[in-house]
Amino acid sequence: MLKYIVRRFLIFIPTLVAISLLAFVISINSPADPVEQLARSATSEGNTNSESSATEKIKNEIRERLGLDLPVFYFSVKTWADCDTLNNITSKAQRESLTGLTRQYGNWEIIQKYRITLQHFISDINSYPKDSTSAEIINDLRFTSLSMQETSDPVIIDSKMMALKTLTDSLEQQNLSHSLTTLNKSFDAVKSNSSTWLNYLPRIQLNGFNNQYHIWILGDLFTGKTRNRKGVLRGDFGNSYADNQPVINKIKQTFLYSFVLVVISIIMAYAISIPLGIYAAYKADSIFDNVSSVIIFMLFSLPSFFAGTWLLYYFANPDHFMWFPTGGVNDPAVFDENWSLWKKLMHQSPYFVLPVITYTYSSFAFTSRIMKVSILDVLGQDYIRTARAKGLSEYTVLTKHALKNAMLPMITMFANIFPAAVGGSVILETIFSIPGMGSEIYNAVVGTDIPMIVAVFTITGFLTVIGYLFSDILYAFIDPRIKYEN
Repeated sequence: MLKYIVRRFLIFIPTLVAISLLAFVISINSPADPVEQLARSATSEGNTNSESSATEKIKNEIRERLGLDLPVFYFSVKTWADCDTLNNITSKAQRESLTGLTRQYGNWEIIQKYRITLQHFISDINSYPKDSTSAEIINDLRFTSLSMQETSDPVIIDSKMMALKTLTDSLEQQNLSHSLTTLNKSFDAVKSNSSTWLNYLPRIQLNGFNNQYHIWILGDLFTGKTRNRKGVLRGDFGNSYADNQPVINKIKQTFLYSFVLVVISIIMAYAISIPLGIYAAYKADSIFDNVSSVIIFMLFSLPSFFAGTWLLYYFANPDHFMWFPTGGVNDPAVFDENWSLWKKLMHQSPYFVLPVITYTYSSFAFTSRIMKVSILDVLGQDYIRTARAKGLSEYTVLTKHALKNAMLPMITMFANIFPAAVGGSVILETIFSIPGMGSEIYNAVVGTDIPMIVAVFTITGFLTVIGYLFSDILYAFIDPRIKYEN
């Protein structure tokens, strides 16, 4: 058994690497720009038309802290037309624009000159003295020139060039006109010196340990730099984009409630469904079997949000039965963190009664049917007929001979308990005001909190692998015919 477990762990390593790669790909290809999100929360205004030097400094610090100024992976498959240092550019939209120009024209050196010329033109606009008559024209110039940094369409760029010429002519300022003429020539040079064939010549660039994936998975190990990052393997999923708090701390605060609800509901479902399925198989096609099937499938057809709301309406309502609290996990007016564990459980248990019922009832139909089918299949085996022929009681045949073999499908279902605890339930946690993982994930999706989403994705994948390993080990304990040594 020990050798088998070690082998399975070794097999899981490529699986976990694939999960980490997929999670990382999701994070770097998300539509949200982490630099913009964090910079917007760090500054009082997020005006994209007027980038102050302070805002640019904050963005550069954020990019360096997150490692976004580094290459993506240990190696890069590029073409001879691509830029090696494109990650140093702060704006994601500008990087995409320059990549688009490179794909169209292929000559990065000339495209880089066009970019530098455009930046000089923007700098000249920002240094131009504004008065009451020219303020509106300067703002239009600034807006048009900044938007040119975020497009790679030559038709749009040419139209913006014409708009800039009209605006500069109205100012009658020689320096701006000369700067615009230089900009126009630099873009004409991009179009006239096209080298698209460079896009078809591949090359491999080795980036070493200083890359985004290495920092994300291992932190500062082997990089020679200190960014205060430990990496995913050491429990560091970065900081949330919503409140800049460590993601792992937010998960720790909410995971326990979801885990408790899922574990209790699954234990209750198994404790009720397994005996129910066994007895239904023993009394197959009887009145009990038919009536119980109708009842549990009626329960299964009820939506969980309807059942949860109905339970609150009748059993947490002063107009009917005020037996349970209306929501939450404790009474903040009297709850004390210094209480003993037993006193905390006694105080919080009433808050979990209705949520557990809502979590559990819909599982009865599926688990009891699975158990019934498994028992019926086992009861038709030869060794069951042999046990009956020996004169064993039906109770002994069911519990000691049939039950273990029939439990294999139930063990497979039990393996899903670990990832289910991470996902939580958005609807039920909202109805019962439970600060669990479901609510946290919903807030992360709405707020485009990519580190939280990626952390949940990674942890769920890891726990799924652990869950199936756990179920494989249980197989050997339940069914002696399963041997892993060979």
